[in-house]
Amino acid sequence: MANIGLIDIDSHSGFPNLALMKLSAWHKSQGDKVFLLKADDVLLGNSLFTHYDKIYGACVFDWNKNTALKLQTLGVIVHGTGIDLRYNLPTKIENIYPDYSLYDITDTAYGFLSRGCPRHCKFCIVGDKEGLKSYKVSDLKDFWRGQKNIIILDPNLLACTDHLDLLNQLANSKAWININQGFDARLLNDKNIQAINNLKVKMIHFAWDNYEDKVVPEKLRLFKEKTKFNKSKMRVYILTNFNTTIQQDLERIYTLRSMEYDPYIMIYDKQHAPKQIKRMQRWVNNIFIWRKCERFEDYDHKVG
Repeated sequence: MANIGLIDIDSHSGFPNLALMKLSAWHKSQGDKVFLLKADDVLLGNSLFTHYDKIYGACVFDWNKNTALKLQTLGVIVHGTGIDLRYNLPTKIENIYPDYSLYDITDTAYGFLSRGCPRHCKFCIVGDKEGLKSYKVSDLKDFWRGQKNIIILDPNLLACTDHLDLLNQLANSKAWININQGFDARLLNDKNIQAINNLKVKMIHFAWDNYEDKVVPEKLRLFKEKTKFNKSKMRVYILTNFNTTIQQDLERIYTLRSMEYDPYIMIYDKQHAPKQIKRMQRWVNNIFIWRKCERFEDYDHKVG
């Protein structure tokens, strides 16, 4: 029996790291004891390495890369998209049922039904890490056992050839479904719209990242016509500060408002984004401000 330490380097907002939950499940299946540690405690020496036979760290976001590298110098085994794109969990660990108790999670299941994406957007790492084809990697039962909430992490579920079967699995669960990364609106058609319509959801997410994708509003209109969802349940991610002007951002935002979709601003390289982009994000993403103030020009003038 070994003592295993796990570090969620990106730990924030209570969102768990799936790879660590799978590592925990595998080590516990081997009879090991598993402990969730804090990066600061390890770096400060408060969690002495002599107490653990092995320590793993998971780093998803590159802005935490320096912390990940410091932990590596102490002997911590660190992987994740924030530090490298080459490493994948061994199959025996990747396919194991996650240990949700690591984060004291009792009512929510997390997992991937598919991996990969054919889009290869320049701002996204999925194509380089997982490949330019969306492919099925599991069935819902592999990470869900009756929890009332299911969070799906797939990068582009609708691009997977098995997506109708996977959507039906989600609908048949009767659980609340959250497609965390959103649906690719460009791939909507009558069949998958009906399958999505069968889901029990609190919010449906799409994305209009590329200004030039004029098919997106056309597909969103089709979706609205054929589904039961009202504007309070339909949200569209808008990528800004990447390759668009603020005028192009506002054009997408106003188009979505006219269609009764709520936009949600995502800022690329937020640290170096212009103040006006950050003000636009506050205007759109605060639902109370968004509902009360219809034009950014009015809000921008008020805040200065």
